[in-house]
Amino acid sequence: MTHRSIPPKHRASAKQMRHAMTEPELRFWNAVRAHRLMKLGFRRQVPIAGYIVDFACPSRRLVIEIDGSQHGDEPRAERDATRTACLEAAGWKVVRFWNDDVMRDIEGVCRHVLAVIDEAEG
Repeated sequence: MTHRSIPPKHRASAKQMRHAMTEPELRFWNAVRAHRLMKLGFRRQVPIAGYIVDFACPSRRLVIEIDGSQHGDEPRAERDATRTACLEAAGWKVVRFWNDDVMRDIEGVCRHVLAVIDEAEG
């Protein structure tokens, strides 16, 4: 999807979300921004396939979602599964982390992201 094909409403929502990041999202962003994680480029709050994803590494077609406890509830979990399926159908690998995991072990989260990338390239 090119910049021009993203509906203005999605672009505006993504911009607003970038200014209202949760603490776990901010912690992850600080770990990966400016190519800090193995020189990989990440973007935050990116419109992809009709959704706004938390983080994307376009060069590796990788989406990172940071989920709060509400994502464990059945209706939300089903929507997340549908969302993941749509993103994967569009050629993206989706990896989800719980807020608590990001807050307690950001280094482990980053190691897992690198392992997923290594596995995909392997």
